[in-house]
Amino acid sequence: MSDERLTSLPVPDRPYQGPLAVDVRDLDEPLPPVEVKRPPAQAPNVLLILLDDVGFGASSAFGGPVRTPTAERLAAGGLKYSRFHTTSLCAPTRAALLSGRNHHSVGMGHITETATASPGYSSVRPNSATPLAEILRQNGYNTAQFGKCHEVPVWESGPTGPFDHWPTNSGFEKFYGFIGGETNQWAPALVDGTTAIDPPDDPDYHLMPDLADQAIAYVRQQKSLTPDKPFFLYFSPGATHTPHHVPKDWIPRYRGEFDQGWDAVREATFQRQKELGVVPADAQLTARPAEIPAWEDVDEAWKPVLIRQMEVYASYLEYADHHTGRLVDALGELGVLDDTLVMYIIGDNGASAEGGLHGSYMVTNASNGGAEFETPEFWTERLEEIGGPHAYNHYAVGWAHAMCTPYQWTKQVASHYGGTRNGTILHWPAKVTDAGGVRHQWHHVIDVAPTVLDLAGIAEPHTVNGVTQTPMQGVTFAPTLTHPDAPETRHVQYFELMGNRGIYHKGWTAVTKHRTPWDLLAQGTDFNSDQWELYDTGTDWTQAHDIAARHPEKLAELQQLFLIEAVRHNVLPMDDRAAERMNPDLAGRPTLFRGTTLRLYPGMTRLGENVALNVKNKSFNVTAELDVPDAGAEGVVVCQGGRTGGWVLMADKGRLAFHYNYCGLLRSTVTAPDPLPAGTHQVRAEFAYDGGGIGKGGTLTLFLDGTRVAQGRIERTHPLYFSFDEGMDIGRDTAMPVYEGYTDPHGRFTATIRWAQVDLGDDDHSHLVDPAEHIAAALRHQ
Repeated sequence: MSDERLTSLPVPDRPYQGPLAVDVRDLDEPLPPVEVKRPPAQAPNVLLILLDDVGFGASSAFGGPVRTPTAERLAAGGLKYSRFHTTSLCAPTRAALLSGRNHHSVGMGHITETATASPGYSSVRPNSATPLAEILRQNGYNTAQFGKCHEVPVWESGPTGPFDHWPTNSGFEKFYGFIGGETNQWAPALVDGTTAIDPPDDPDYHLMPDLADQAIAYVRQQKSLTPDKPFFLYFSPGATHTPHHVPKDWIPRYRGEFDQGWDAVREATFQRQKELGVVPADAQLTARPAEIPAWEDVDEAWKPVLIRQMEVYASYLEYADHHTGRLVDALGELGVLDDTLVMYIIGDNGASAEGGLHGSYMVTNASNGGAEFETPEFWTERLEEIGGPHAYNHYAVGWAHAMCTPYQWTKQVASHYGGTRNGTILHWPAKVTDAGGVRHQWHHVIDVAPTVLDLAGIAEPHTVNGVTQTPMQGVTFAPTLTHPDAPETRHVQYFELMGNRGIYHKGWTAVTKHRTPWDLLAQGTDFNSDQWELYDTGTDWTQAHDIAARHPEKLAELQQLFLIEAVRHNVLPMDDRAAERMNPDLAGRPTLFRGTTLRLYPGMTRLGENVALNVKNKSFNVTAELDVPDAGAEGVVVCQGGRTGGWVLMADKGRLAFHYNYCGLLRSTVTAPDPLPAGTHQVRAEFAYDGGGIGKGGTLTLFLDGTRVAQGRIERTHPLYFSFDEGMDIGRDTAMPVYEGYTDPHGRFTATIRWAQVDLGDDDHSHLVDPAEHIAAALRHQ
């Protein structure tokens, strides 16, 4: 990249220096034409592909058991990067990728849903860190993003904004996808620009082909209308994050291919990796952590379930790679693939262990205390539903570890390469001279932005929109495209995620694992008591042999270097809290809505849990004024959540009813005996919370015009959250249904809602002195 640091964006308008005349017809020469901004002539199109939750050892391009022909094809015509690193978690990686700066430096020390008041964890990207897309846009690129955006602060994610950190205000002229960490692939929470839209009402709809279709349509239009402008297309589909959803006819492709279990899969993957040269021939396979059971020790009743989980995941990854390939093919058909820099990052972190030791049929169960229901018998009865719209499934920890072969640990464990090393492919036929090669230079996701600018011939700006910029902390790896043995340019890199932390320095790594990713309650030991490990990756590629005891001086040197980097990049104070940070007040972050009463009107839908009232762990009322026709009423008045859990006040077969869905596993319905009469009426549901902790039950009472008409028990409620992607709706149930008995698929209300209102009680049990203790009780159902 150019060393010039004096550039400013936007580029100033060119001053007029042409001829002067009273009458334009008196000019001796024509006026200079209006200047249209274009980047340097050598600037390529850029297609940046980022998959989600894919470990280093999953894709066949890097020796994994999952067939990824698009990745293999791009690698055959390009380069594989065997030592490319992410942050170990999705939102931090994405913020670092697009900014060229370390994730704590741009406020993304964790995911947006757990943001705190600390500068490194606020989830607010400072305006002194303008993202790559905006730099390219102001230099004449067309820019578009399709898929997942997990960098919007949760209190800014509602329909009223502010939209400052949304893609279309972060440099992307076009955005089509979803805001947040995950979404249901069958009924996604879609956004076009900043407007929420419904997915097509098609029983065969799936998000992955839709995103590919949208991206293909965009690039065709862009090359038709502005063929002289390069594009920056960021394709981040959200696959293969939970839920592992895939069309049913894809699953048989892997039938029987994982019957041998995760230990054998790991060993076979490791041998293929050596054959491909993505790990050295003398590398050693790291040991399986004691927290993960050996396959031979798994209860036989669980094995068919676990095998199916992996078959579904493998199908999902191949499905994602297939539709990514359709986008690549479209570039080829347009004749622009050879002039396009394609960077295919196969995972924003290691494979996810968030499904727990046995996986999760409804992934909300583990955090809300419903895992006890998911017995082998429960799973076996639903084996054919895994991957389909009635499940929200995630595979077991053992498979996640196998998909990170040959490294230790998984997603969230920033200390070890299993959490941070991701196979990456770079394809640019016009530039790459040794197609099919492997590059072993050590790099990090913050190096992507400066590399793109370097290859485009665009200087990193000193100021943007009048704001002085913090220099990018990444370094270019452009020389590696043409020089296999180009010197390494990244010599130091820290890692930190919820106390799991480490430091890389010229081949040495000092690391400490502080907490286990699938244990929501674990706070880890005192930070000063953590056991550090030391590895010389110059001789121990996989971090297989801890030599801390042999080199205490080197370990101390690197520990000191970690602290220096931690201070530089806002890592301190470290925060290993998990469940508490889901509560905005305990975490110290703002909420969009503050108060105890929320008035709703028809048309208000998709109000996510972070932008609506929190009714969990307390009493609450839902009231509505309705105009009921002579034919009666049917459908949703107000609902929150979806198939993974939630509640709905509705008319069911004409009668006023309230339904509570606990994790998709335990359902309670209270129904009035008589149909709603015609005319204008006020209906109300009052939930009286039992108290004594969080996740408890309560009594639900229904009223019609102030008169009690029904009462019943709700035995258990969600202590933490209903869904990461579904919200509160009035007049219909968007996405997946809270209640499975609607007459209309989306429970559209057949009468008129004048208004609805949610009121909170004053018995909030989320603010307990020791929330972890009460969360533990709720999750263990004591």
